[in-house]
Amino acid sequence: MSKLPQITLTFWIMKICATTLGETAGDLLSMTLHVGYAISSLLLISIFLGTLITQLCAKKYNPALYWLVILSTSTAGTTMSDFMDRTLGLGYMTGSAILLSILLLIFAFWHFAVGSMSVTGIRGFKVELLYWVAILFSNTLGTALGDFLADDSGLGFGGGALLIGSLLLVLIAATYFTKLSRVLLFWVAFVLTRPFGATLGDLLSKPHIKGGLNFGTVGSSCVLAVILGGLIWFTLKNHVETSPEAVPLAMD
Repeated sequence: MSKLPQITLTFWIMKICATTLGETAGDLLSMTLHVGYAISSLLLISIFLGTLITQLCAKKYNPALYWLVILSTSTAGTTMSDFMDRTLGLGYMTGSAILLSILLLIFAFWHFAVGSMSVTGIRGFKVELLYWVAILFSNTLGTALGDFLADDSGLGFGGGALLIGSLLLVLIAATYFTKLSRVLLFWVAFVLTRPFGATLGDLLSKPHIKGGLNFGTVGSSCVLAVILGGLIWFTLKNHVETSPEAVPLAMD
């Protein structure tokens, strides 16, 4: 039995909400509460491991648990990226290149070790573990890309979100009008929704002088948590067992 949700419009809305909340919550812990990137990363990675083990031990798809793991990968990815780019001084460009290389190695290992990289047939411990490791590094890479667009590219928070949003529209068009691999499109979309969430989170939380809306990390996190919680409740209420035929964006 698959333990993954259907890849629908609701899925991508929840993914953006979760990654945006991960950005603001990660910044809340590391910067607002002055915990620091290194300690925040260790703490959030521990939370991620706890939720991941629970997910791996589950026997069927649980929407609340699935999105809790997604959220934990997003918050951990935020502080991991910040630790690499800022504490270690690698910079956003170098950090993004390293994370992209790691992600490509994960995909290469997945391909040669398993054969199929379909995200609709995630059954078995090894495949599911690879799936979640890929998600963790996808979200970490997305954080670094989002910070690069917002801080180093000159686009700012709004411009970065507009660029990523445009690229996501191109992916939607490619899904319906081309024969490109749906697995490839899924992972590209998964990576790009992270910087979209990161720039959106910065737009919500940063002060007006930096081009943000000045909601702060606390206010932004609370609003996003309520929205995501509502969507999870809606998903739980209307939960139907996932079938591969109902997942148009995640086919082989």
